[in-house]
Amino acid sequence: MRLLLLASISWLVTLTKPLFSIRDLSFSARDLIMLFGGFFLLFKATMELNERLEGKDSDNPTQRKGAKFWGVVAQIVVLDAIFSLDSVITAVGMVEHLAVMMAAVIIAISLMLLASKSLTRFVNSHPTIVILCLSFLLMIGFSLVAEGFGFHIPKGYLYAAIGFSVMIEALNQLAIFNRRRFLSANHTLRQRTTEAVMRLLSGKKEDAELDADTSAMLADHDDSQIFNPQERQMIERVLNLNQRTVSSIMTSRHDIEHIDLDAPEEEIRACWKKTSIRVW
Repeated sequence: MRLLLLASISWLVTLTKPLFSIRDLSFSARDLIMLFGGFFLLFKATMELNERLEGKDSDNPTQRKGAKFWGVVAQIVVLDAIFSLDSVITAVGMVEHLAVMMAAVIIAISLMLLASKSLTRFVNSHPTIVILCLSFLLMIGFSLVAEGFGFHIPKGYLYAAIGFSVMIEALNQLAIFNRRRFLSANHTLRQRTTEAVMRLLSGKKEDAELDADTSAMLADHDDSQIFNPQERQMIERVLNLNQRTVSSIMTSRHDIEHIDLDAPEEEIRACWKKTSIRVW
């Protein structure tokens, strides 16, 4: 689908014969495709950036439960068509030769198929890279819109801007990696997690950067390797105490033994010897 779209759009952008004019601006089929593609990328990148910056969770479990089979199939088909058009328009906005565009699309699809899980983990653990890629889409969209209005932007400018941004992000990721390595060398992940939880419970605002580093290191490890199930269960129960009523907390349990303090001493000793509880 992507290659067919790419071949058709690449042929259409060669049509430079003016179709209509608005004052001093004349628009051909190529200009209309550039404008459509540019506004499409701007819309998609802006929506994605808005979701990222707002920090909202797009997953809605109530909607997922009521989803029908054919509705899900239709959504998959529509999303695949949109993503195909997205990647094709991006390729058209970046290079001018059809063979290079096809090679870029094939390589991108192959990488997504072969390394989908690894890419998902990488993107989830490096949110700044997602923002950077969405910014690239914005830049490419602006360049397509400018092309559509007759303002030619040399591709070398786009390559230079993208290369400089990637270099800065690489330095940023290197600094984060060195910071995590320093924290791991001085404190174990268990200690870092405990300190972060205690700071959250105390309501302190300082050391926010260290808390962010701890959460990033936690994303790279299995939580079962840090705390055993009994410890996690104990912490969960303590944190959920405010959601329970007093009567549910104070309810007598089967492992509680009642002793009448007004009873004679011999009776208290006999009752104590029958219980499974011992005082050391």
